[in-house]
Amino acid sequence: MKILVLNVGSSTIKYQLFNMVGETVLSKGLLERIGTDTSALKHEKTGKDAITLNQQISDHSQGINLILKMLVDSDYGPIQDLSEIDAVGHRVVHGGEHFSKSIIIDEKVRQAIKECCGLAPLHNPPNLIGIEECQSQIGDIKHVAVFDTAFHQTMKPVNYLYALPMEMYTKYKIRRYGFHGTSHDFVSHKAAEFLRKPYNQCKIISIHLGNGASMAAIRDGQVVDTSMGLTPLEGLVMGTRCGDIDPAIIYLLMDKLNMNPNQANDYFNQKSGMLGLTGFSSDLRDILDASASGNQTAKLAIDIYCMRVKGYIGKYMAELNGCDCIIFTAGVGENAVEIRSNICENMDYMGIKIDPEKNRISGKQADISSHDSRVKVLVIPTNEELIIARETNRLIK
Repeated sequence: MKILVLNVGSSTIKYQLFNMVGETVLSKGLLERIGTDTSALKHEKTGKDAITLNQQISDHSQGINLILKMLVDSDYGPIQDLSEIDAVGHRVVHGGEHFSKSIIIDEKVRQAIKECCGLAPLHNPPNLIGIEECQSQIGDIKHVAVFDTAFHQTMKPVNYLYALPMEMYTKYKIRRYGFHGTSHDFVSHKAAEFLRKPYNQCKIISIHLGNGASMAAIRDGQVVDTSMGLTPLEGLVMGTRCGDIDPAIIYLLMDKLNMNPNQANDYFNQKSGMLGLTGFSSDLRDILDASASGNQTAKLAIDIYCMRVKGYIGKYMAELNGCDCIIFTAGVGENAVEIRSNICENMDYMGIKIDPEKNRISGKQADISSHDSRVKVLVIPTNEELIIARETNRLIK
Protein backbone atom coordinates (compact mmCIF):
# COMPACT_ATOMS: atom_id res chain seq x y z
CA MET A 1 0.00 0.00 0.00
CA LYS A 2 1.64 3.23 -1.20
CA ILE A 3 0.19 6.49 0.12
CA LEU A 4 1.25 9.95 -1.02
CA VAL A 5 0.82 12.71 1.54
CA LEU A 6 0.61 16.35 0.49
CA ASN A 7 1.02 19.04 3.14
CA VAL A 8 0.36 22.27 1.24
CA GLY A 9 1.18 25.39 3.25
CA SER A 10 0.88 29.08 2.48
CA SER A 11 4.34 29.23 0.85
CA THR A 12 5.54 25.62 1.00
CA ILE A 13 4.61 22.10 -0.05
CA LYS A 14 5.89 19.18 2.01
CA TYR A 15 5.34 15.65 0.75
CA GLN A 16 6.16 12.06 1.58
CA LEU A 17 5.44 8.82 -0.23
CA PHE A 18 4.90 6.00 2.26
CA ASN A 19 4.87 2.26 1.99
CA MET A 20 2.41 1.58 4.78
CA VAL A 21 3.92 -1.85 5.35
CA GLY A 22 6.26 -0.84 8.13
CA GLU A 23 5.42 2.85 7.54
CA THR A 24 8.61 3.30 5.55
CA VAL A 25 9.27 6.48 3.57
CA LEU A 26 10.05 5.87 -0.09
CA SER A 27 10.60 9.52 -0.92
CA LYS A 28 10.15 12.94 0.66
CA GLY A 29 10.70 16.55 -0.12
CA LEU A 30 10.06 20.19 0.61
CA LEU A 31 9.29 22.95 -1.86
CA GLU A 32 9.91 26.35 -0.28
CA ARG A 33 9.31 30.02 -1.09
CA ILE A 34 6.54 29.47 -3.63
CA GLY A 35 5.73 32.66 -5.48
CA THR A 36 9.26 34.07 -5.28
CA ASP A 37 12.28 33.94 -7.58
CA THR A 38 14.21 31.97 -4.91
CA SER A 39 11.94 28.89 -4.89
CA ALA A 40 13.75 25.63 -4.19
CA LEU A 41 12.72 21.98 -4.13
CA LYS A 42 14.70 19.63 -1.93
CA HIS A 43 13.82 16.08 -2.99
CA GLU A 44 15.12 12.83 -1.57
CA LYS A 45 14.61 9.23 -2.63
CA THR A 46 15.34 6.90 0.27
CA GLY A 47 18.77 5.38 -0.20
CA LYS A 48 20.06 8.20 -2.40
CA ASP A 49 21.49 11.64 -1.64
CA ALA A 50 19.01 14.50 -1.65
CA ILE A 51 19.01 16.89 -4.58
CA THR A 52 17.98 20.54 -4.70
CA LEU A 53 16.29 22.13 -7.69
CA ASN A 54 16.47 25.92 -7.73
CA GLN A 55 13.86 27.35 -10.06
CA GLN A 56 11.10 29.91 -9.86
CA ILE A 57 7.76 28.37 -8.90
CA SER A 58 5.02 30.90 -9.45
CA ASP A 59 2.15 29.09 -7.74
CA HIS A 60 1.11 25.92 -5.90
CA SER A 61 -0.24 24.26 -9.04
CA GLN A 62 3.13 24.48 -10.74
CA GLY A 63 4.79 23.22 -7.57
CA ILE A 64 2.58 20.14 -7.31
CA ASN A 65 3.23 19.29 -10.95
CA LEU A 66 6.98 19.47 -10.33
CA ILE A 67 6.66 17.19 -7.28
CA LEU A 68 4.63 14.59 -9.18
CA LYS A 69 7.21 14.69 -11.96
CA MET A 70 10.03 14.03 -9.48
CA LEU A 71 8.20 11.03 -8.00
CA VAL A 72 8.46 9.23 -11.36
CA ASP A 73 11.86 10.62 -12.38
CA SER A 74 14.06 7.89 -13.88
CA ASP A 75 16.92 8.67 -11.48
CA TYR A 76 15.31 10.12 -8.37
CA GLY A 77 11.75 8.81 -8.42
CA PRO A 78 10.71 5.92 -6.12
CA ILE A 79 8.02 4.74 -8.57
CA GLN A 80 7.80 4.33 -12.32
CA ASP A 81 4.25 5.53 -12.77
CA LEU A 82 1.74 7.55 -10.74
CA SER A 83 -0.69 4.64 -11.00
CA GLU A 84 1.42 2.87 -8.35
CA ILE A 85 0.02 5.29 -5.76
CA ASP A 86 -2.94 3.71 -3.94
CA ALA A 87 -4.28 6.80 -2.15
CA VAL A 88 -3.46 10.44 -1.41
CA GLY A 89 -3.81 12.09 1.98
CA HIS A 90 -4.24 15.86 1.98
CA ARG A 91 -3.68 18.23 4.86
CA VAL A 92 -6.61 20.67 4.94
CA VAL A 93 -6.35 23.60 7.32
CA HIS A 94 -9.96 24.57 8.03
CA GLY A 95 -12.95 22.28 8.25
CA GLY A 96 -15.14 24.65 10.27
CA GLU A 97 -17.80 22.72 12.14
CA HIS A 98 -18.41 20.60 9.04
CA PHE A 99 -15.69 18.14 10.00
CA SER A 100 -14.42 16.96 13.36
CA LYS A 101 -12.48 14.05 11.85
CA SER A 102 -10.81 12.96 8.61
CA ILE A 103 -12.96 12.06 5.62
CA ILE A 104 -12.76 10.63 2.08
CA ILE A 105 -13.05 13.51 -0.38
CA ASP A 106 -16.02 13.79 -2.72
CA GLU A 107 -17.68 16.79 -4.38
CA LYS A 108 -19.62 17.65 -1.22
CA VAL A 109 -16.41 17.66 0.83
CA ARG A 110 -14.63 19.81 -1.75
CA GLN A 111 -17.47 22.31 -1.63
CA ALA A 112 -17.37 22.44 2.18
CA ILE A 113 -13.61 23.07 2.09
CA LYS A 114 -14.20 25.84 -0.43
CA GLU A 115 -16.79 27.42 1.86
CA CYS A 116 -14.12 27.65 4.55
CA CYS A 117 -11.66 29.53 2.30
CA GLY A 118 -12.67 32.83 3.86
CA LEU A 119 -11.69 31.44 7.26
CA ALA A 120 -8.23 30.30 6.07
CA PRO A 121 -7.45 32.46 3.02
CA LEU A 122 -3.75 31.56 2.91
CA HIS A 123 -4.28 27.81 3.23
CA ASN A 124 -7.61 26.39 2.09
CA PRO A 125 -7.24 27.69 -1.50
CA PRO A 126 -3.83 25.99 -1.99
CA ASN A 127 -5.17 22.91 -0.15
CA LEU A 128 -7.90 22.73 -2.79
CA ILE A 129 -5.35 23.16 -5.57
CA GLY A 130 -3.46 20.16 -4.21
CA ILE A 131 -6.62 18.06 -4.15
CA GLU A 132 -7.74 19.06 -7.64
CA GLU A 133 -4.31 18.66 -9.26
CA CYS A 134 -3.82 15.20 -7.76
CA GLN A 135 -7.33 14.07 -8.63
CA SER A 136 -6.81 15.15 -12.23
CA GLN A 137 -3.39 13.49 -12.62
CA ILE A 138 -3.62 10.34 -10.50
CA GLY A 139 -6.18 7.70 -11.48
CA ASP A 140 -9.36 6.57 -9.82
CA ILE A 141 -8.12 6.31 -6.24
CA LYS A 142 -9.29 7.58 -2.86
CA HIS A 143 -8.26 11.02 -1.64
CA VAL A 144 -8.56 11.80 2.07
CA ALA A 145 -8.78 15.17 3.83
CA VAL A 146 -7.15 15.39 7.26
CA PHE A 147 -8.13 18.62 9.02
CA ASP A 148 -5.93 20.83 11.17
CA THR A 149 -8.96 21.80 13.21
CA ALA A 150 -9.94 18.28 14.27
CA PHE A 151 -7.35 17.81 17.05
CA HIS A 152 -8.65 20.88 18.89
CA GLN A 153 -12.27 19.75 19.10
CA THR A 154 -11.79 18.75 22.77
CA MET A 155 -11.75 22.41 23.82
CA LYS A 156 -14.57 23.49 26.13
CA PRO A 157 -16.86 26.46 25.43
CA VAL A 158 -15.01 28.52 28.04
CA ASN A 159 -11.99 28.39 25.71
CA TYR A 160 -13.51 28.36 22.25
CA LEU A 161 -16.27 30.97 22.60
CA TYR A 162 -15.67 34.69 22.00
CA ALA A 163 -17.34 37.41 24.08
CA LEU A 164 -19.85 38.20 21.35
CA PRO A 165 -23.63 37.89 21.34
CA MET A 166 -24.31 34.17 21.63
CA GLU A 167 -26.27 34.11 18.37
CA MET A 168 -22.98 34.74 16.53
CA TYR A 169 -22.04 31.20 17.51
CA THR A 170 -25.43 29.56 17.27
CA LYS A 171 -26.22 31.08 13.85
CA TYR A 172 -22.79 31.52 12.25
CA LYS A 173 -20.51 29.16 14.23
CA ILE A 174 -18.09 31.97 15.08
CA ARG A 175 -15.71 30.42 17.61
CA ARG A 176 -12.09 29.44 18.10
CA TYR A 177 -11.17 26.36 16.05
CA GLY A 178 -7.38 26.08 16.28
CA PHE A 179 -4.94 24.86 13.63
CA HIS A 180 -1.72 22.85 13.10
CA GLY A 181 -3.63 20.04 14.79
CA THR A 182 -1.75 17.19 13.11
CA SER A 183 1.57 18.72 14.19
CA HIS A 184 0.51 19.30 17.81
CA ASP A 185 -0.94 15.78 17.88
CA PHE A 186 2.27 14.15 16.66
CA VAL A 187 4.79 16.01 18.81
CA SER A 188 2.72 15.86 22.01
CA HIS A 189 2.52 12.06 21.74
CA LYS A 190 6.28 11.96 21.13
CA ALA A 191 6.81 14.11 24.22
CA ALA A 192 4.77 11.72 26.36
CA GLU A 193 6.95 8.86 25.13
CA PHE A 194 10.07 10.85 26.08
CA LEU A 195 8.65 11.62 29.52
CA ARG A 196 7.73 7.95 29.95
CA LYS A 197 4.28 8.95 31.13
CA PRO A 198 0.87 7.95 29.80
CA TYR A 199 -0.32 10.56 27.31
CA ASN A 200 -3.54 11.04 29.26
CA GLN A 201 -1.54 12.03 32.36
CA CYS A 202 0.66 14.74 30.81
CA LYS A 203 0.54 18.53 30.86
CA ILE A 204 2.14 19.78 27.64
CA ILE A 205 2.65 23.15 25.94
CA SER A 206 3.30 22.63 22.22
CA ILE A 207 4.85 25.49 20.21
CA HIS A 208 4.66 25.15 16.42
CA LEU A 209 6.81 27.87 14.85
CA GLY A 210 6.93 28.03 11.07
CA ASN A 211 5.81 30.67 8.57
CA GLY A 212 2.52 30.14 10.37
CA ALA A 213 2.76 29.70 14.13
CA SER A 214 0.50 28.43 16.87
CA MET A 215 0.55 27.00 20.38
CA ALA A 216 -1.58 24.45 22.18
CA ALA A 217 -2.11 23.66 25.86
CA ILE A 218 -2.75 19.94 26.29
CA ARG A 219 -3.84 18.32 29.55
CA ASP A 220 -4.58 14.63 30.06
CA GLY A 221 -4.57 13.99 26.31
CA GLN A 222 -7.01 16.76 25.43
CA VAL A 223 -6.53 20.26 24.04
CA VAL A 224 -7.48 22.83 26.66
CA ASP A 225 -6.60 25.95 24.70
CA THR A 226 -4.88 27.05 21.51
CA SER A 227 -3.62 30.36 20.13
CA MET A 228 -5.22 30.45 16.67
CA GLY A 229 -8.90 31.22 16.50
CA LEU A 230 -11.75 31.36 13.99
CA THR A 231 -9.01 31.67 11.37
CA PRO A 232 -5.22 31.19 11.43
CA LEU A 233 -4.84 34.98 11.84
CA GLU A 234 -5.23 35.09 15.62
CA GLY A 235 -2.46 34.46 18.13
CA LEU A 236 1.29 34.64 17.60
CA VAL A 237 3.16 36.98 15.27
CA MET A 238 3.75 35.05 12.03
CA GLY A 239 5.52 35.45 8.71
CA THR A 240 2.90 37.67 7.11
CA ARG A 241 0.07 37.54 9.68
CA CYS A 242 -0.26 40.05 12.50
CA GLY A 243 -1.62 37.73 15.19
CA ASP A 244 -3.42 39.34 18.15
CA ILE A 245 -4.37 43.00 17.68
CA ASP A 246 -7.01 45.41 18.95
CA PRO A 247 -10.00 44.83 16.61
CA ALA A 248 -10.52 48.59 16.38
CA ILE A 249 -7.28 48.81 14.38
CA ILE A 250 -9.00 47.06 11.48
CA TYR A 251 -11.72 49.71 11.16
CA LEU A 252 -9.26 52.55 11.70
CA LEU A 253 -6.97 51.36 8.91
CA MET A 254 -9.87 50.58 6.58
CA ASP A 255 -10.83 54.23 6.97
CA LYS A 256 -7.29 55.68 6.78
CA LEU A 257 -6.21 53.52 3.81
CA ASN A 258 -9.61 53.43 2.10
CA MET A 259 -9.68 49.61 2.10
CA ASN A 260 -12.65 47.37 1.42
CA PRO A 261 -13.10 44.14 3.47
CA ASN A 262 -11.16 41.98 0.99
CA GLN A 263 -8.26 44.42 0.92
CA ALA A 264 -8.24 44.56 4.73
CA ASN A 265 -8.22 40.77 4.92
CA ASP A 266 -5.23 40.69 2.57
CA TYR A 267 -3.46 43.46 4.54
CA PHE A 268 -3.60 41.63 7.88
CA ASN A 269 -2.97 38.15 6.43
CA GLN A 270 -0.31 38.83 3.81
CA LYS A 271 1.33 42.19 4.49
CA SER A 272 1.72 42.18 8.25
CA GLY A 273 3.60 40.00 10.75
CA MET A 274 7.36 39.81 10.36
CA LEU A 275 7.13 41.11 6.79
CA GLY A 276 5.29 44.18 7.99
CA LEU A 277 7.60 44.77 10.96
CA THR A 278 10.83 44.45 8.99
CA GLY A 279 9.72 45.75 5.61
CA PHE A 280 11.94 43.26 3.76
CA SER A 281 11.13 39.62 4.56
CA SER A 282 8.69 37.19 6.16
CA ASP A 283 11.38 34.50 6.49
CA LEU A 284 12.97 34.20 9.94
CA ARG A 285 16.23 33.04 8.36
CA ASP A 286 16.58 36.33 6.48
CA ILE A 287 15.56 38.32 9.54
CA LEU A 288 17.99 36.51 11.86
CA ASP A 289 20.81 37.13 9.37
CA ALA A 290 19.92 40.81 9.20
CA SER A 291 19.76 41.08 12.99
CA ALA A 292 23.19 39.44 13.30
CA SER A 293 24.51 42.07 10.86
CA GLY A 294 23.29 44.89 13.10
CA ASN A 295 19.87 45.64 11.59
CA GLN A 296 17.96 47.08 14.56
CA THR A 297 14.56 46.80 12.84
CA ALA A 298 15.15 43.07 12.40
CA LYS A 299 16.24 42.74 16.04
CA LEU A 300 13.10 44.52 17.23
CA ALA A 301 10.89 42.28 15.08
CA ILE A 302 12.52 39.17 16.59
CA ASP A 303 12.01 40.51 20.11
CA ILE A 304 8.31 41.17 19.40
CA TYR A 305 7.96 37.69 17.87
CA CYS A 306 9.49 35.99 20.92
CA MET A 307 7.68 38.12 23.49
CA ARG A 308 4.32 37.03 22.10
CA VAL A 309 5.32 33.37 22.56
CA LYS A 310 6.49 34.07 26.13
CA GLY A 311 3.12 35.62 26.92
CA TYR A 312 1.23 32.55 25.73
CA ILE A 313 3.53 30.25 27.72
CA GLY A 314 2.59 32.20 30.86
CA LYS A 315 -1.10 31.99 30.00
CA TYR A 316 -0.98 28.26 29.42
CA MET A 317 1.09 27.60 32.53
CA ALA A 318 -1.74 29.22 34.48
CA GLU A 319 -4.46 27.28 32.66
CA LEU A 320 -2.68 23.95 33.08
CA ASN A 321 -1.50 24.74 36.63
CA GLY A 322 2.09 24.04 35.56
CA CYS A 323 3.35 21.70 32.88
CA ASP A 324 5.59 18.72 32.36
CA CYS A 325 7.22 19.92 29.16
CA ILE A 326 7.39 22.59 26.50
CA ILE A 327 7.90 21.50 22.89
CA PHE A 328 9.49 23.48 20.07
CA THR A 329 8.65 22.18 16.62
CA ALA A 330 8.28 23.09 12.89
CA GLY A 331 10.82 24.92 10.72
CA VAL A 332 11.67 27.76 13.10
CA GLY A 333 11.11 25.84 16.34
CA GLU A 334 13.31 22.94 15.26
CA ASN A 335 16.17 24.97 13.79
CA ALA A 336 16.35 28.53 15.12
CA VAL A 337 18.66 28.33 18.13
CA GLU A 338 18.45 32.06 18.81
CA ILE A 339 14.64 32.08 18.79
CA ARG A 340 14.42 29.24 21.34
CA SER A 341 17.00 30.98 23.53
CA ASN A 342 15.20 34.33 23.37
CA ILE A 343 11.84 32.77 24.24
CA CYS A 344 13.14 30.83 27.24
CA GLU A 345 15.30 33.65 28.60
CA ASN A 346 14.32 34.92 32.08
CA MET A 347 11.65 32.28 32.63
CA ASP A 348 13.42 30.43 35.44
CA TYR A 349 10.76 31.65 37.91
CA MET A 350 8.37 29.32 36.06
CA GLY A 351 10.92 26.51 36.22
CA ILE A 352 11.91 26.92 32.55
CA LYS A 353 15.67 26.93 31.91
CA ILE A 354 17.60 25.72 28.87
CA ASP A 355 21.22 24.66 28.51
CA PRO A 356 22.98 26.88 25.89
CA GLU A 357 25.16 23.99 24.71
CA LYS A 358 22.27 21.53 24.37
CA ASN A 359 20.31 24.24 22.54
CA ARG A 360 22.82 24.30 19.67
CA ILE A 361 21.10 21.36 17.99
CA SER A 362 19.09 21.77 14.82
CA GLY A 363 16.49 19.56 13.17
CA LYS A 364 16.57 16.59 15.53
CA GLN A 365 14.87 15.49 18.72
CA ALA A 366 16.60 16.62 21.88
CA ASP A 367 16.12 17.64 25.48
CA ILE A 368 17.60 21.15 25.73
CA SER A 369 16.66 21.69 29.38
CA SER A 370 19.29 22.66 31.91
CA HIS A 371 19.92 20.12 34.66
CA ASP A 372 17.94 22.21 37.18
CA SER A 373 14.96 23.06 34.98
CA ARG A 374 11.71 21.90 36.56
CA VAL A 375 10.03 21.89 33.15
CA LYS A 376 11.48 19.79 30.35
CA VAL A 377 12.15 21.79 27.20
CA LEU A 378 12.16 19.57 24.13
CA VAL A 379 12.88 20.01 20.44
CA ILE A 380 10.81 17.49 18.48
CA PRO A 381 10.71 17.48 14.67
CA THR A 382 7.12 17.32 13.59
CA ASN A 383 5.80 14.68 11.21
CA GLU A 384 2.38 15.81 10.13
CA GLU A 385 2.75 13.63 7.06
CA LEU A 386 2.90 10.39 9.06
CA ILE A 387 -0.29 11.28 10.94
CA ILE A 388 -2.00 12.04 7.62
CA ALA A 389 -0.77 8.77 6.09
CA ARG A 390 -2.11 6.78 9.05
CA GLU A 391 -5.51 8.49 8.84
CA THR A 392 -5.65 7.90 5.07
CA ASN A 393 -4.72 4.23 5.47
CA ARG A 394 -7.37 3.77 8.17
CA LEU A 395 -10.14 5.32 6.08
CA ILE A 396 -9.44 3.58 2.78
CA LYS A 397 -9.42 0.23 4.53
